Amino acid sequence: MGPGPRFPDTMPGGAPWPKISIVTPNYNYAQFLEATIRSVLIQGYPNLEYIVIDGGSTDGSADIIKKYEPWLAYWHTRKDRGHADAINSGMRRATGEIMAWLNSDDMYMPWTFRTMAEIFTALPEAHWLVGHNSWWDEEGRHIASKPVYKNVYNYLLRDFGWIQQESVFWRRGLWEKAGGTMNEDYRLLIDGELWCRFFTLDTLWHADPVLAGFRHHFKNRSQLNWSGTISDMERAITRLAASVPKRVARDARTLGRIRALKKALPWLNLDRLARPIFRRLYREADYRRISFIGGAWVANSAPFMTGAWRPGIRHWYCRWVHD
Repeated sequence: MGPGPRFPDTMPGGAPWPKISIVTPNYNYAQFLEATIRSVLIQGYPNLEYIVIDGGSTDGSADIIKKYEPWLAYWHTRKDRGHADAINSGMRRATGEIMAWLNSDDMYMPWTFRTMAEIFTALPEAHWLVGHNSWWDEEGRHIASKPVYKNVYNYLLRDFGWIQQESVFWRRGLWEKAGGTMNEDYRLLIDGELWCRFFTLDTLWHADPVLAGFRHHFKNRSQLNWSGTISDMERAITRLAASVPKRVARDARTLGRIRALKKALPWLNLDRLARPIFRRLYREADYRRISFIGGAWVANSAPFMTGAWRPGIRHWYCRWVHD
């Protein structure tokens, strides 16, 4: 693998580095797979458990995985029941305190695991988090990044585009409370269904760093099956709406009315007027944020927003891929 970054024996303060478990599902993505694997391994994280699950690829993926076998905790290649089944197969073997999966066409940033270890150690109240949304092109160039804030209120208002899956990490305790499995009844947006379950249990935190990136290419399943992707998300949100407390559902309806007024009166700064009136509502709806301030990771917040994206309307990068 070559020399990686040097890590101290322990974290600052003397705590051991928490174990991070990453699962990569793959099926016939040999074109991108090696870059994905290397983005995990070259970080040199001292307590990494990396699992690769291949669904019986016929494009040489198995040869690429074997090349990195000495650095893998587990891998296999055999026919499975699809994306969710592959992730479940890997997660059943995962033992880490911090968990995530990385699809075999996406990549992490070189600092991701150290940043996750530091944040989860510094902020025990954070149980799942997402970094800034970020994108690679087909050749592996980093082409864009931006903060995207979402919470349960956005989802209940169908303003769900998008919590970027490859940039999400969570604690094992939350995964187990949410059932400890991916829902195999969902074919495309399995991550969105998982976020809906997480939302019934805990708050999503938004970390300022870029942690990973989604790769644009013309084989991406969710983009090639856009209507099915939106249908999966709508189905998951319908179940979410039936699961949240009545107060949360009522608050979401109030925010929806405020959003409708904002659209009808775009010249009026309605949020500024509504915040003093609905102080408690906005305090709960504001996003939980994690920033590096004064040499440490600290909790703060960002103001609640809605209406920037509507279901069924593709972002600029989706339009670019389809056009």
